[in-house]
Amino acid sequence: MNCEVCQLKELELEHFEIREVLRCILHTIVFHRALGLVRPKDVDLELFDVTYVQCGEAELEKKIDEKIEQFVCWVEKHPNKKSQICLSFYEVKNKQASWFSNKIERLYWEQWYINLNVAQHKLHSSKYHHPKVVDPGEGALEDRNARSAALEAALREVLFQIIKFVNEKKDHVPPIPNLEGAVSFPYEITIPSSSDSAFGMDMIKRMLQTGHPTMLS
Repeated sequence: MNCEVCQLKELELEHFEIREVLRCILHTIVFHRALGLVRPKDVDLELFDVTYVQCGEAELEKKIDEKIEQFVCWVEKHPNKKSQICLSFYEVKNKQASWFSNKIERLYWEQWYINLNVAQHKLHSSKYHHPKVVDPGEGALEDRNARSAALEAALREVLFQIIKFVNEKKDHVPPIPNLEGAVSFPYEITIPSSSDSAFGMDMIKRMLQTGHPTMLS
């Protein structure tokens, strides 16, 4: 099975923007691959003039938020490093058991790579969504506003990139399994581990399982 891969445009952002940006991107991808019963819910970002759609499923929102919090913790331990989050959709196949493998095999058919460059925040210190400004000068505020506008534009580009991908790439989508809930296909969200090499080895192992992926950037 071929695994289609989408490398999303890299976003430069600050720590306090991580949660909103990741919720927007992850929910947008999942919504467009949710072929089950959904209750669409529009969500307006607080930091940007952007609206996205969620599936309206509490369990899905909880799972995404948990992964985002794990990623935020990773960023705090690895400041000023570029990072990547992978959202994968897969099929579950039963295979003959042997000494070297399990009965269940995951066949990945689509992977989304969210590329982030989290900058060190100097003008504020906030664990939550909003910045705590420490008396910046007029020039600093202008720089912040310009950077925020650039990130908003880049985020819109990523959302259009997602829509373009799902509209153009359809042939690889497998038959819909009999799963309950909004998201018809099994999925997983992978964040960097404490060791970058471990994350890289995990990606290599998946490529070996799924075959050489088709790239679209």
